Amino acid sequence: MITTNGIWEGDNPLDYSLPLFILQLTLVVAATRIFVFLLKPFRQPRVIAEILGGVMLGPSVLGKNKTFANAVFPLRSVMVIETMANVGLLYFLFLVGVEMDITILRSVGKKAVTAAIAGMILPFILGGACTVLLNKQNNSEMNQGTYILFIGVALSVTAFPVLARILAELKLINTDLGRLALSSALINDVCAWILLALAIAMAENETSSFASLWVLLSGAAFVAFCVYAVRPAASWIVKKTPEGESFSEFYISLILAGVMVSGFITDAIGTHSVFGAFVFGLAIPNGPLGVTLVEKLEDFVSGLLLPLFFAISGLKTNIGLVQGSHTWTIIIVVIFLACIGKIVGTLAVAIFYQMPIREGATLGLLMNTKGLVEMIVLNVGKD
Repeated sequence: MITTNGIWEGDNPLDYSLPLFILQLTLVVAATRIFVFLLKPFRQPRVIAEILGGVMLGPSVLGKNKTFANAVFPLRSVMVIETMANVGLLYFLFLVGVEMDITILRSVGKKAVTAAIAGMILPFILGGACTVLLNKQNNSEMNQGTYILFIGVALSVTAFPVLARILAELKLINTDLGRLALSSALINDVCAWILLALAIAMAENETSSFASLWVLLSGAAFVAFCVYAVRPAASWIVKKTPEGESFSEFYISLILAGVMVSGFITDAIGTHSVFGAFVFGLAIPNGPLGVTLVEKLEDFVSGLLLPLFFAISGLKTNIGLVQGSHTWTIIIVVIFLACIGKIVGTLAVAIFYQMPIREGATLGLLMNTKGLVEMIVLNVGKD
């Protein structure tokens, strides 16, 4: 049963899917907003508040109480909340793609490209070396190449959406340093998505190299379809709509349905559904259509559905399991290597291009921005 007959009939609302999901969603949003308020003086991005809200509801804090965990987040409800969380994630990544101006890749200089590559390769190598040692210590039977690829991507990627918001809040987005950081992060993100698609293909098709090849070729074909079919169609919609008038509800609904279809296609071919939504968003041209889509979706997706994704991550996270100095040492070393790799890589670029050392160090710190993409990589890897 989905809905209850009412407490007056003796029913417990938490035994039914819909009222239970409503309560879960309410708690997730409330926990997120509490942390947003608490972290506001520290100027932390909202993604941090969402992660902390999820952890608070999980087994690390409130979930320690078995009565609370079994009543509010029982195992039978996981599929419902995970499904809604992934729907929210699909549309959020679509919006990230819509807001991302890939045309700046044509105009950025060699400095941004070099900074992006240097800031990705060094932490990738350091993280990969660290995971090889961990794999040997744990005698893990998982494919070592896939393991290195997942961890390497998670440690080396820069969160473009989070960095863009931070630069905007600090009013640095139109400075030379801000433009360099944003351009480098965009290139970094594009590389990360390519590597993530490769890692997923390898992880899901370890028994057949031909299957992995077909996954990559199918993914490339989907990208080509978005570039040569979806983008011209979206441009046609913009041209067909008179300037100053709102876009037809039919066109908006068609695009929103296209997000789901794109997610279905990329999931079916062997990459993650979020890859399809992201590429579909990139195919939407910048301008009034993109602005309209963001205005219609952003508050609902970011404020209501996306926090569910972090709640799921929090429910899967039990900080209490991290015990002993050895485990904490490994965590600290991995974080340190990832951060120092970014800083050293970008500092080397700064020295090569005769930039001030302080500016190079600042760029390295900005490139250490983490956020949603890392959470996606780690969740996909965990699954």
